[in-house]
Amino acid sequence: MNEKAVNEQYQHICHLVKQKRLKEALVQLESYLWQCNKYDLQTRLEQVQSSYQYMLQYMKEGVNDPDRKKLHAKLLTDTLEITDQVRLSVLDEVSNEYYHKLRKRYATESATPLHKIQNRLESFQDDLAIGNLISLDKKTEVIRSNEEILRKMFLETYCNSHWSTEEASEATTLIQSELIPTNALSIFVSAVTLSLMKCFDIRKLIWLLQAYQSVATLVSQRSLVGIAFIFHLYPDRIQLYPEVNSILSMLNENTSLATDLLRVYKQLLLAQETEKIDKKMREEIIPEMMKNASSIKNIKLGIEEMDEEKDGVNPDWQNMFDQTGLGDKLREMSELQMEGADVQMSTFASLKGFSFFRELHHWFYPFDKQQEEVERVMSKEAQESKLFNLILDSGIFCNSDKYSLFFIMQQFPQSQRDMVFSQLTEQQLDEFMNDEKTQAFKGLTEQPHFVSNQYIQDLYRFFKLNMYRHEFRNPFTEKMELHKINDLKSLLYNEQSLAAIVDFQMKKEHWLETAELCQDIISLNDSLSTKAELYQKWGYALQKTKQIDKAIEAYLKADTIKPDHLWTLRHLATCYRMNHDCAIALDYYRKVEVITPENHNVVYFIASCLAEMNNYEEALNGFFKLDFLESNSVRAWRGIAWCSFVIDKYEQALKHYLKIIEVEPKAVDYLNAGHVAWAMNDIKKAAAFYEEAAGMFDSKDTFVDMFYKDKDYLANKGIEEDELSLMIDLL
Repeated sequence: MNEKAVNEQYQHICHLVKQKRLKEALVQLESYLWQCNKYDLQTRLEQVQSSYQYMLQYMKEGVNDPDRKKLHAKLLTDTLEITDQVRLSVLDEVSNEYYHKLRKRYATESATPLHKIQNRLESFQDDLAIGNLISLDKKTEVIRSNEEILRKMFLETYCNSHWSTEEASEATTLIQSELIPTNALSIFVSAVTLSLMKCFDIRKLIWLLQAYQSVATLVSQRSLVGIAFIFHLYPDRIQLYPEVNSILSMLNENTSLATDLLRVYKQLLLAQETEKIDKKMREEIIPEMMKNASSIKNIKLGIEEMDEEKDGVNPDWQNMFDQTGLGDKLREMSELQMEGADVQMSTFASLKGFSFFRELHHWFYPFDKQQEEVERVMSKEAQESKLFNLILDSGIFCNSDKYSLFFIMQQFPQSQRDMVFSQLTEQQLDEFMNDEKTQAFKGLTEQPHFVSNQYIQDLYRFFKLNMYRHEFRNPFTEKMELHKINDLKSLLYNEQSLAAIVDFQMKKEHWLETAELCQDIISLNDSLSTKAELYQKWGYALQKTKQIDKAIEAYLKADTIKPDHLWTLRHLATCYRMNHDCAIALDYYRKVEVITPENHNVVYFIASCLAEMNNYEEALNGFFKLDFLESNSVRAWRGIAWCSFVIDKYEQALKHYLKIIEVEPKAVDYLNAGHVAWAMNDIKKAAAFYEEAAGMFDSKDTFVDMFYKDKDYLANKGIEEDELSLMIDLL
């Protein structure tokens, strides 16, 4: 059986279990199991079948069993777990994926028990101290040995699809150890998360929930991100384990789980914007900066004059920034960084080709100066090491990018590195390292929100760039709605959390999601459902998604709660106008005009509504008012010209069409000018205008369609329908 067939049968059984059609699922599973020689799985299946038969028999006989629901859920989960193991066993034999190759390799090797790994990790710092005293070679040997145990721990955990009770207990002991370095524990958390993504294991999920309570920020935040991923990937399956809900309730009482999870949820949503940000960086911000780099260099800085000035700022800089738009681009990049957005992806995506990143576990390494390759360089030159520390402790880069930066710097010729490092004295470096702001920023980088955000950026790079990326389901490419997951609703499905997500989605212009979230908040019927602002946001999102009738309903609700609010009135007017309910739109525009009498747009739309209601005389007055308010207003001229044409003021109409054609002509302007000339019986001029219009439309057919749409207006001017076809042929 090939991979596709194996996976299809697996999905079919899972689908049956999801629908709780357990009898059919067990029949399919029995057939599925024949493809692998796993007698332990056969025994488990027989136990499930037997238990289910007894349960059905007792039910048929009317036996009252208070544990029936619990037993049914247990049989469903057992069936899924057996199905998981069958699938993996078969794929181990037929798949060429790296994951299954690893599983086959470690199946033939004896896995190192976690308690032995714990002993090795706990002794690392002592061994390192001793090695440091003996010799550099001994120190290197200790670090290399630690690297190997970390690699073994990661890969064996990743490949272990199902923890035994003993392994889960050892993993709990591991996380409770106070001697294991935090970086090592965080790597283990990533291995557990990655293993769970390959195959669901309730013991690993419970372990992640335990690890979230770790006092080590790096460990707790990695666990929290992992928890969010696993709930996203297995929402229905987790529901079958009632103990998970109990643990979540306990954690919510004793920790800030709800607040932390909401923060990570928003960070994950922000990470899904990385591709857009990356595109903006590559196509807009970076090219703009490169384009203006020479301009910056060519400004005469006037070094001597600057020394005499108090602030040393060249006023030409700001002028140049404003004129080129570079200032806006830099501000935009700064705002994205402050928000926590990933603005480095475009820079570092091409720097993941180093051999370091060929090892799966290296993608999850916190940047560690005791990592073998890093330590070897850091121990050479004290001054060089200090500069590396300054750069790599800055907090600007996620761990993956720090390694990229480190390795790319190693490729610089030594002469260039020496030239850079020679510019800074020991005293200057020490001043930089001890600067209060530097220390304060370093403290900020150890905060939970910072740690989780950088880890999410590491994960984004892993799923996007690692050489085995096609073997992984990438959560960043999927719609993420943690607030809809039943087990997380008690944490996220409340108006405060939903309102925070609404604000995020609005900022990112995700209007469908915004509208749905607003509706969810309203359905809760809590305090926010009585606030006009919520209905304004809901209406705006609906308007953006072209659900105009629903948008009007939302705006009317907002207007009821907070009457005559300018923003609401304007949007009600717009929506009614979009629905061609011009009489109602006009009423709302009149209300807006009372509040903002000199608003040019309001004057324009009032005149437009009047024209659409065939009140051309009053509309004409409105367009003349707009022409008075605005200098050289082409939109006012178009209104004046068309209204004048309709009410037979041909000279006035032609005058304004000629003004438009001179300044900002469009195809429709030539078309309408042709109508005016024809109404004035100037056939030659009309034909000339029509020819210009035909040349500006996409095709002759488009021109003809637009031409015939105005046949009623032309008929009112005494031009018979038969003449229209003649005019077309005349062109």
